[in-house]
Amino acid sequence: MLSKLGGIPLQPDSLSWLLTPKALKAELLSRIASATHSIYIAALYLEDDEAGREILAALIEAKNQNPQLDVKVLVDFHRARRGLIGHKGDSGNYFMYRKVIEAAEHPIDILGVPVKSREFMGVLHLKGFVIDDSVIFSGASLNNIYLHQDDKYRFDRYHVIESAELAQSMREMIQQYLVNDVAVTSLTQPKETERLPAKIEITGLKHRLSKAEYKFQETRIGNRVTPLMGLGRKKNKLNKVIVAMVEESQDSLFICTPYFNPPYILVRALTKHLRKGKKIDIVVGDKTSNDFYIPPEEEFSTIGALPYMYEQSLRKFAKRQQWAIENGQLNIHLWKDGRNSFHLKGISADSNRHLITGSNLNPRAWALDLENGLLLQDESECWKEQFEHEQAHILEHTERLYHYSQIETLQNYPAPVRKLMKRIKRLKADFLLRRIL
Repeated sequence: MLSKLGGIPLQPDSLSWLLTPKALKAELLSRIASATHSIYIAALYLEDDEAGREILAALIEAKNQNPQLDVKVLVDFHRARRGLIGHKGDSGNYFMYRKVIEAAEHPIDILGVPVKSREFMGVLHLKGFVIDDSVIFSGASLNNIYLHQDDKYRFDRYHVIESAELAQSMREMIQQYLVNDVAVTSLTQPKETERLPAKIEITGLKHRLSKAEYKFQETRIGNRVTPLMGLGRKKNKLNKVIVAMVEESQDSLFICTPYFNPPYILVRALTKHLRKGKKIDIVVGDKTSNDFYIPPEEEFSTIGALPYMYEQSLRKFAKRQQWAIENGQLNIHLWKDGRNSFHLKGISADSNRHLITGSNLNPRAWALDLENGLLLQDESECWKEQFEHEQAHILEHTERLYHYSQIETLQNYPAPVRKLMKRIKRLKADFLLRRIL
């Protein structure tokens, strides 16, 4: 499948790596300031905090300097209209958007995309900062922790691709399937005349997005990049490519995921890969490096059980594959760096195929969220050394797992976590939860 997959040709010097969240922020601000014709940003959210406001201010300034500049920011509709988890009352990032745009001499478009009628049923997880003829691709959203504004950071991957064809393809998809859709609405509307999408419009958008794809003139030879997207279980090209990367790998896989809860079809493919004597390296965040982790000394809330549920999923997988861990075929690397968090996603196969994506490789990403990614096929292996350098950088703060028993059991967890997880098991809700986590 992959050798026949068409892509956009890339020169060896078209791809570069940023490696750190501070480098991502600096690159974004620099590119925004120098943009000449268009800036399209797609992210889960642009937060009302110092880093988020700085990015938004840079976009407004770029528009002021060049009123003809086409600036569009797309975020998840539901995420923009609620506060942070645990915050009550009428809040949300859209209040900031509305205030900033009302004061702007040359307004920009900030659009909310309602992939589903409720946030828990699916979100806009589309990623990409498309500025002129360049694409900065990362799983990061835009706020203090993703851009390392203060002491803490959320570690991700950051790649820059210089390609007018790729940038145009990604802009055209956003225009055709999102900007022009009746369900996608401005998040800066005045309160008095605000129009929100109807449920039937959201249903229609979901149907249209399930068929959406990037269009480009393709080549099947040489170094190339293939933009991919997917929504839902059926005809999801991104999911099919992920499985194909595992099934068609000849030697080794390097996998990053922050939340270990792979879909059954992916677990089966990974197990088959190991049974054939091939190698897998999996880098996953320690539970304390999870976005939702709550230290035992702090007040517990239900959301704080998520890191423990993911950890038990990892323990179950490691226990079943302990034979592969012992013979060196399976290397599980736990990432931990103080109170910072881990958000890396993606797969490299045989050092010549690399998927950079925002997809979490879990049932939620594979069935509920709108996801995308870029498959890089490095036939000449001109990027091999740089990807190996990136992988070494990723592994800097990791420890290898030598036995599944190194992962804690339920008995070791704080009392509130034990109580909640036992209740989930008693109600047999764990199967359902795994489908949406």
